Amino acid sequence: MDASISNEEATLAIQRERLNGCYESLSGGSTIEGFEDFTGGIAEIYQLDKAPPHLFKIMEKALGLGSLLGCSIDITNSYETEAVTALKLVKGHAYSVTGAEEVHLHGDPVQLIRIRNPWGQVEWTGPWSDGSSEWKYVRPDEKLKLDHVAEDGEFWMSYSDFTRQFSKLEICNLTPDTLTSDEVGHWNHYQYKGMWRTGSTAGGCRNHPATFCSNPQFLVCLEDVDDDPLDGEDGCTFLVGLMQKDGRRNRQMGEDLSAIGFAIYAVPNEYKGQSNIHLGPDVLLRQKHVAMSSTFINTREVCDRFCLPPGAYVIIPSTFQPHKNGSFILRVFSEKHAATSEMGSVAAKVVKEIKVAEKDVDPNFKQMFKQIAGNDGEVTVFQLVEILNKVFAKRADIKTEGFSLETGRHIVSLLDKNGNSKLGLVEFHMLWMKIQKYLEIFKSYDSDRSGTMSSHEMRGALTEAGFHINSAVLQVIVNRYASAHFAIDFHCFVDCLIRVEMLFKMFKTLDTNASGKIELDVSQWLCLAIN
Repeated sequence: MDASISNEEATLAIQRERLNGCYESLSGGSTIEGFEDFTGGIAEIYQLDKAPPHLFKIMEKALGLGSLLGCSIDITNSYETEAVTALKLVKGHAYSVTGAEEVHLHGDPVQLIRIRNPWGQVEWTGPWSDGSSEWKYVRPDEKLKLDHVAEDGEFWMSYSDFTRQFSKLEICNLTPDTLTSDEVGHWNHYQYKGMWRTGSTAGGCRNHPATFCSNPQFLVCLEDVDDDPLDGEDGCTFLVGLMQKDGRRNRQMGEDLSAIGFAIYAVPNEYKGQSNIHLGPDVLLRQKHVAMSSTFINTREVCDRFCLPPGAYVIIPSTFQPHKNGSFILRVFSEKHAATSEMGSVAAKVVKEIKVAEKDVDPNFKQMFKQIAGNDGEVTVFQLVEILNKVFAKRADIKTEGFSLETGRHIVSLLDKNGNSKLGLVEFHMLWMKIQKYLEIFKSYDSDRSGTMSSHEMRGALTEAGFHINSAVLQVIVNRYASAHFAIDFHCFVDCLIRVEMLFKMFKTLDTNASGKIELDVSQWLCLAIN
């Protein structure tokens, strides 16, 4: 390590090395990634030859919020590194932006940018530099405030020269806990962790309609408009940053970063106020997104700034291609408070149990049951599995490898009312009605008529059956029930629904005060796990 580096810089370098695992993991990193690593902030990058119309005001606001701003001049080859231009700007060199002010020259407003060369010397010699003639014609009060002549590496230049001379501006917006000064404002900061998993939540971008809707979804409710809108139009400004985790470590192991991005959709009126939903094809494939990331790219993070009318929106982060495993962090910075949450909480629809008496059962069904059950009028788990396999093996419209004894035991455990591990006529009739309902749902989600259902359809099928699940539960279900090609056969579908219903039922029984949480002793835990 260079002896000229200060203790503070050395400490920061060590902290960043710890964040990334080793010094080698930093190879290929960028200035803006360093900003993020040191501060936990969220970064924006602007190519100045394509500067947005209100960039000067964005810079003013960013400085007022305590953000870190840096700029640089691109180089075309290694020989240009730290080459000094005729106007004393250094190519391939990281400058910091420390101020943005407006002054009046001959009565006309001029936007100025203050820039610092960290060398502490070699300053811009063009218009508005230290001692330049422009300062003679500025109002005395403005000149006194801004004009500072010293060879300290800090200088002013006009905003127009700034966008012409420099190539890139980087802004690192800081979280409120990073800022120690009371003199600056701060963003409202929200952060979520998530995963893309093949077969369940790795749906790819909108180009892949069969799987896109299975991606994780995050709700953002914007209520209050900006105090000082950039273009005079009322709206809510917010930043969205999507970062893929462990990118540098994976790169060291020869794995490339995935191309990532996100889309933003308005929540339809009929879904507003609901947190346990997951928007499906009926919304996402029929309506156009209201905003999206500027690109899908294989960088560690993509970040974009948006201004939308007040309302409820869903952010859908994804990889460009489907079936790409990965972990991510989604961050939202908003000028005003915003209510945010992950979509798809875990819940079961409250359905009033239909009371079925023996007299209500169809006589033909009674006769069939009597032939199966024999004289004792009850079906054992072994008989149940045999019956189910005989019935469904004959069907050509569904694929099944046969119901297992474990599935039979799950069914009996759910429906057996008197605890004798058998099903009577009424219980068997309730099972038959359930299976008919499950068959109808299964066939409706078998879009290609293959006799199987794609694992990406599992969330929608569970929702139709009355069970709302989040991405974490969905991933576990797909891992347990999907084939190597992420297809789900009918027997696996039935076992899953029976199991989920039984677990919800057990939880409700143990959640005596309806708090959404339960405590288990060892005996209860073992009974629940083994059942």
